Amino acid sequence: MTGTSGVNTSPTTVDGAETILSPEALAFLADLHRTFGARRTELLERRKTRRAEIARTGKLDFLAETASIRDDPSWKVAEAPADLLDRRVEITGPTDPKMTINALNSGAKVWLADLEDANTPHWDNVVGGQISLYRATRRELSFESGGKQYQLGENLAVVVTRPRGWHLDEEHVTVDGEPIAGGLVDFGLYFFHNAAELLARGSGPYFYLPKTESHLEARLWNDVFTHSEAALGIPHGTIRATVLIETITAAFEMEEILYELREHASGLNAGRWDYLFSVIKNFRDAGPEFVLPDRGKVTMTAPFMRAYTELLVATCHKRGAFAMGGMAAFIPSRRDPEVNAKALAQVRADKEREAGDGFDGSWVAHPDLVPVCQEVFDAVLGDKPNQLDRLRPDVHVAASDLLDVANTPGDVTEAGVRANVSVALQYLKAWIGGLGAVAINNLMEDAATAEISRSQVWQWIAQGTILDTGEPVTEALVRRLLDEEVAKLGEGYDQARTLFEQVALADEFVDFLTLPAYALVR
Repeated sequence: MTGTSGVNTSPTTVDGAETILSPEALAFLADLHRTFGARRTELLERRKTRRAEIARTGKLDFLAETASIRDDPSWKVAEAPADLLDRRVEITGPTDPKMTINALNSGAKVWLADLEDANTPHWDNVVGGQISLYRATRRELSFESGGKQYQLGENLAVVVTRPRGWHLDEEHVTVDGEPIAGGLVDFGLYFFHNAAELLARGSGPYFYLPKTESHLEARLWNDVFTHSEAALGIPHGTIRATVLIETITAAFEMEEILYELREHASGLNAGRWDYLFSVIKNFRDAGPEFVLPDRGKVTMTAPFMRAYTELLVATCHKRGAFAMGGMAAFIPSRRDPEVNAKALAQVRADKEREAGDGFDGSWVAHPDLVPVCQEVFDAVLGDKPNQLDRLRPDVHVAASDLLDVANTPGDVTEAGVRANVSVALQYLKAWIGGLGAVAINNLMEDAATAEISRSQVWQWIAQGTILDTGEPVTEALVRRLLDEEVAKLGEGYDQARTLFEQVALADEFVDFLTLPAYALVR
C-alpha cells in the first residue's frame, strides 16, 4: 500500500495494522530515514574498514583518540527513572500476544520485548509485535488459545524494547524508493505510538540496543533519540537505552559508548552469545590461537570472557550505569527431572557468579527461571535495588586479556561439529518458518546462538582445526555430518540446508546469517 509523502509499505492483514501504520506514524519513520539514513550507511561501511584492519593485524586495542573520555572521572550517565532502579531479573522473548502476556506476568522486574534475535522479521511479525506492545501498554492485550484465556495481571514487568541492529533493512517500508533500517522501524513505531502513553502511566520509552560495534554507532542512536523526543514534544532525556556489549569491538569502547549516550543511557549488558559470535567472526582468519573449542565447552569462566564481564561491571559502576548479566538459555523440561536438576544447578552457579561480581541483574529465557535468578540476586542485594555502589577498583583489564582466546579450555570434537550442524539446521528451518526463538535440546536458541554454530563450522574448516581424534575438520566431514543430520531430522529441511551451506560452507564468510535468510521470507 502507498503511505504518505514518498513512503510505501507492503500490505498486511494483521488485525490493528491500520493503527500502527497510520499516515502520521509513517511520516515519522520517513523523517527518521531522511535525517539519519545516510549516516547509518556510512557507519556500516566503516565496519568493513575496521574488519579489514583486524584481518591485517590480528589485533584490537583501546582507542588512543578517546583516552580523554576514559581518563575523565567527572562524567556520569543520567540517573535512572524509578521503574528502572531495580532490574535484578529480566526475562527475554518475542512479542507475539501469548509470549507478551506470559513475560509481563512472569514476576521478572523487566521484560526485554525482543523485535530482534528472537523474532523472524516476516512483515506480519513486525507489525504484529508492535500491535502487541501497543495493546499491552494500554493494558488492552488478551489472548485465547485452545480454550485457555491469557490476561495481563496486576504487577507487570517493565518493558524494555529491543529493535533490530543497524545492519538489517526493512524491505517492507521504503522511503523515496529506499528501504528503511529495520532498527528505525522498530524503534520509531514503538516510540511514536507509546512514548506519551508510557509517561502518562509513570513509565517511559526504554530500549535495548543490539549489535553496536562502536561509540560512533551509539552516537547515531543518541542523535535519533534527541531528534525523536523533539519531534514528538517528549522531554529531552526521557528515553533510556541499555546497550548490549555483544561485539568484540564494542568491548574496547564501553566507556565511550556510555559517554555518547550519557543523557539517555541506562546501562550495558553482557550479551554473551553474540559476543562469542563476534570474536569468531572478527578473528576467523587470525590463526589457531583464535579458534574456540566446542560451543558447549565455552563457559563464562574462560579467561577472555571473565575479562569482558569484569570490565563491563567496573565500567558501568564507574559511570553510574547498570551492569546487566547474560542470558540463562536453559528451558526446563517437565518430563526429565534429572536434566532439570543438573541444568538448574548450572544456572544458579552462573547467576551467583554474576551477582558476586557486581552485576545489578541478569537475564533468563523462561518464566520458571525467574525465581532462581531472583533468589540469587536477593541474597546479594538484600533491600538494595542494585549494587551501583560497588565500584570494582580491583579490576584491571588489558587489551590482551580481552583477546586471550587461546587459553579457553576444551577440544573440538566430532560430536561438537555435529551438534553445531544439527542446531543450525533446526534453527534455520524454524526461522524461515517465522519463529525466531526455538527450544532445541532444552536450550532457547535464537539468531545469536545459531550464529555461533555456523561460524564455528566455517572457522574450523578454514583453519583446518584438528579434532581430538587427530582428524582435521574439512568440508567433506561437515557435508557427511550434514547428510546424516538431515536424514535424522526428516522432511522439510531443503531450504535450511541450502542456507546452512551458504553461511557455513561458502568460501566468503557471510557477516550475518539473517541477511541471506531474510531474502527467503521477505
